[in-house]
Amino acid sequence: MTVHPATLHDSTGQAALAQIRRLPADRRRILFTGATLVTMDPVLGVVDRGELLVEGDTITAVGHGLGADDAVVVDCAGALLAPGFVDTHRHAWQAPLRRIMPDVDDLGGYVMATLAGHATAYRPQDMYVGTRLAALSAIDSGITTMLDFSHNSRTREHSDAAVQALLDTGIRGVHASMGPHFGTWDRQWPGDLTRLKETYFGSDDQLLTLRLAALATDEIAGPALAYGPELARTARDLGIGVSVDAVFGTASSEAVLHWAEQGILGPDVTLIHATGLTPEAWKAMGECGTTVALAPTSDAQIGLETAIPAVDEALSAGIRPGLSIDVEVALAGDMFTQMRTLHAIQRMRAVNTAYGTDRQPSRITTHDVLDFATLQGARTNGLAGVTGSLTPGKKADLLVIQAEDLNNMPLNDPIGTVVLGCDARNISAVLINGEPRKWNGQVLDVDLPALRREVHASRDHVLNTPAPVRHL
Repeated sequence: MTVHPATLHDSTGQAALAQIRRLPADRRRILFTGATLVTMDPVLGVVDRGELLVEGDTITAVGHGLGADDAVVVDCAGALLAPGFVDTHRHAWQAPLRRIMPDVDDLGGYVMATLAGHATAYRPQDMYVGTRLAALSAIDSGITTMLDFSHNSRTREHSDAAVQALLDTGIRGVHASMGPHFGTWDRQWPGDLTRLKETYFGSDDQLLTLRLAALATDEIAGPALAYGPELARTARDLGIGVSVDAVFGTASSEAVLHWAEQGILGPDVTLIHATGLTPEAWKAMGECGTTVALAPTSDAQIGLETAIPAVDEALSAGIRPGLSIDVEVALAGDMFTQMRTLHAIQRMRAVNTAYGTDRQPSRITTHDVLDFATLQGARTNGLAGVTGSLTPGKKADLLVIQAEDLNNMPLNDPIGTVVLGCDARNISAVLINGEPRKWNGQVLDVDLPALRREVHASRDHVLNTPAPVRHL
């Protein structure tokens, strides 16, 4: 079968999509040609006017002159191909409450309004709507893997709804399950993790993975949600990783040292934020191979401890962090914002520290932050061998980015363009596991008017339900 090239982002792009979708997923071959490939693979680097072959759900070749009989050929001249972004921590259920508190004063204000207030009104259907909205928006902005730190699992049904939403969007999802901070709930967590794994996570070769979520200390919500030997044993018995939120300050530093002494700190544990930690804590984290998920806008805008994203501390400890969105109630929901925020803050801090001395500032680069947003994010989520780079053998999670759009032309530096020039409108296509999820600039298979009605109805229910008396 001879298939003629079809240029993405014009009228023939729909023909290419139809050809791709006409074939069973396991028999598809898609050859992207003429693009600048920003592979984020340490060996392959950037490939000018290259080709990338996808067979089924996997990238099988990267280079030039690949040739592929019976492949759907997509001409990507004037475009960049890049790995999908990896979000290492987002509270997806909160999406219908986006920017409800854009000028939040501090962590206490967020906790009391959202976790002690609005969260208590959530029904299972609200969990579904919020998680689905977050995942679809992530896909639209180029995030192909999203860790949903789902800390509002009031019943088994709440957890089921959150997982189902990830399944229904086709995102590479990580469901990190935790019980709620406040209010009435069934106390089914963490025991329900066994059922969740058996029901939804029976295969190692699937889009969704499961993690245990916890808090660093008992300061916010009591000891039941705080990471320690018992929760570590639960995760170990289930063979799943752990994501620990609210890791900041003196109390968390002491907790990190205790975890290291207890042997429950390692590569399968991700510490989120890691702001304002002591040098001793960072030393222990580096020695144990612990991963770190930074939340650049959250740390800076909400003002967590020092309010400075801890990238220098992580790098000094030998840890290359992943990046995350955190809470859309107060923050932007795309990875471009996270990369630019971290890039600007770290470089500002480096120059400020060296100002007035003869020292040279130690500044991170655009390559660094793109690495954090892709390959290191995948490693942080326990998916380093699956996604995060355009490496043959990895799953086909990739973006087609228009480099000659008005805000990007002319293409001079591919990585600089991705980090500093692009936004969601430039992403013409998103593939996840080889499946087109966005094409010609539109997220596929979404009834937007119906989704809008569901989101508004869920938001109105939550906001119009009186909050319980709040006791800390």
